[in-house]
Amino acid sequence: MHWIIWLCLAALVVLLLLSPVLARTKAALLCLLSLLLSSWWLIDKLSGDGINSATLYHLRSDMEGAGVADFGGYIAGFIGLMLISLLPFALLRVRRLQLPRHGGAVFAGFAAALVATVALSPLYADGRRVYQQMQPVDYSAVAPEYLLPSQPLAKRPNIVWIYGESLERTYLDEAVFPGLMPNIARLAGEALDFRNIASADGSGWTIAGLVSSMCGVPLTTAQGDENSMGRLGQFLPEAFCLGDYLKQQGYSNHYMGGANGQFAAKADFLRSHGFDDVRDLEWFQQQDIGKQHFSPWGVHDDVLLEQAYARFTELSQAGTPFMLTTLTMDTHHPAGHLPVACKNTRYRSQYGNIGLLNALKCSDRLISRLVQRIRDSAFADNTLIVIASDHLAMPNDLSDVLEKQHRENLLLFLGKDVQPRQIVARAGTTLDSGATALHLIDPAIHAIGFGRSLLTPPAATSASYAALQTDQRDYARYRAFARSLWLGEQTRMLRLEDDQVLVGVQKVQPPVLLEYDEQWALKSMYLENTSRKFEEANPHHRLAYVDRCTAFEDGSADGQWCALLVDEKQGMRMYRDNQLRRGVAVDAPLQAFNGQRPNVRQSRMISRQPRHTGPGQYILELYAAQRPQRAFWVEAVSSKRKVVVAQQWVQADADGRIRMPVGLDHAIDDLEIRAWLNHAEQLAVDDYALLPMKTEHPRS
Repeated sequence: MHWIIWLCLAALVVLLLLSPVLARTKAALLCLLSLLLSSWWLIDKLSGDGINSATLYHLRSDMEGAGVADFGGYIAGFIGLMLISLLPFALLRVRRLQLPRHGGAVFAGFAAALVATVALSPLYADGRRVYQQMQPVDYSAVAPEYLLPSQPLAKRPNIVWIYGESLERTYLDEAVFPGLMPNIARLAGEALDFRNIASADGSGWTIAGLVSSMCGVPLTTAQGDENSMGRLGQFLPEAFCLGDYLKQQGYSNHYMGGANGQFAAKADFLRSHGFDDVRDLEWFQQQDIGKQHFSPWGVHDDVLLEQAYARFTELSQAGTPFMLTTLTMDTHHPAGHLPVACKNTRYRSQYGNIGLLNALKCSDRLISRLVQRIRDSAFADNTLIVIASDHLAMPNDLSDVLEKQHRENLLLFLGKDVQPRQIVARAGTTLDSGATALHLIDPAIHAIGFGRSLLTPPAATSASYAALQTDQRDYARYRAFARSLWLGEQTRMLRLEDDQVLVGVQKVQPPVLLEYDEQWALKSMYLENTSRKFEEANPHHRLAYVDRCTAFEDGSADGQWCALLVDEKQGMRMYRDNQLRRGVAVDAPLQAFNGQRPNVRQSRMISRQPRHTGPGQYILELYAAQRPQRAFWVEAVSSKRKVVVAQQWVQADADGRIRMPVGLDHAIDDLEIRAWLNHAEQLAVDDYALLPMKTEHPRS
């Protein structure tokens, strides 16, 4: 952070000590600001660009599979900053600097300094940037630029696409890293080598790099504030990507990557867009591979690329066209990893013994070896090889060096009919990679999505051109169009299919709250904290809330689905399960009602985890130290909340005890106990038990 922020923080500390007036309030505000700045520091260390599109995406996607151990130093630093952030409360004991008067003036100065610190800090700049990116934008002007190939391919060579993790072309600069990557540098001289390839906003992390290069669109999240994209049924269902097109043309698509496919929903993207076979960490764990071949992120690159070549040979021998995509991992920030095949690899440099440089040198050898084996094989003449970085390097042990260089992505094409030459792109980003690959296969194709072939003259207007401009207003239209690909444009009809709500083209697992603005545009889709969002929503907007009927009705115990619609004119209507299955128009007229909007509930889990329970009659006993004043629903559910086993309208006695019967006709593997409460109600369960019901035997 800039030195002026530290100066402002020092001024705030002095103003805290000068007067006891509202001292606790000042300490709390200073503590909160310090915690926010500490969080920003950690995020910036991970993203390299503060709070940006990547931050928002990863907050909303599945983080399972992240190599947290690699960031231990950053996490330790963050913990240290958090502890320092609590010091303002300890400083309240200092009396030496306190002035006997002018407490009000000192507080006013503290407040002014606090506002100035926030305004000067990266928190404000990043918050303003994210806010602007999330605002609705009219994308109709750029919609005609979204082009999809449809004609049959003139020829159908096999494609091997190798993504190098953070393997930007900057590492090939002999003046900065002499002898670091001689093998890939040699391949660049034998390839169609594109220079000056940038990363547009929305393509600067791994899954975004895959989406931008294969689909020709930047990656954005769907409307709303969902914390887990796992509840969305499909990944960018309206997008048409390279895998989709190749599958139409008779290709089979295959992916091999050493990391967990669930991380950032990578596997969901691939399976949603034409990939028949996705082999990730789970697949490698099922093979007979020793533990020494795994890092915190997954399987090492030597094993991965050996398996990739075996898969290439197998697919080539089958005789049908295919695309094999592989993604390396050992050059992941911040320090990289060395596989067993490179355990003695060392790169001597002026920057010292840096582990990432050793990993890069290893990656150079392993990737080039795979490429050479393919080129030496009997199938080389019918294979197009692509070597590309997934994105520019994130903050790593070489960031100080890289920041002084001209950063560019790696993009090489090698094949029998590919003429070796170097082309400097005038306005090129990873959005254009897929279109360029298709153009090399068939010159009649020059676009996919917003991507344009780098072999054609740059267009006067394009997504890549707009992305490289300082003023991002034009590029915001492309981002807005990409956001619409999650749901489509027809979002005013709700339909229930297989216990999921169809919103536009997207299937969503309830509960879901949809908020429409005055022009009937879908402003937000909320999947978490829906009951709170319902109460906090703009009163001038129409809301559509889909959940179990229990969320809305005291008398409902059937476990079916209901949709509650309310509008700004005090209109309301409830649609039940059978109506939802036929389809509900959210813009249909509603019925007037008096009073406030309904107070909706949301289910909260009481049991710590699902449990196997055999058939029989049970008594569920709960002991709640804190509970709502009024009665509420408690239920036992199974099969991921699809089946309601027992449900009762309960109220705790004076001791906080709740009892309800639970009868099971058959064994259940995933029994959960849940309560239905609104967001303001509290339920703290000290203990609970599911006890077999005692059977009374008649006396003889």
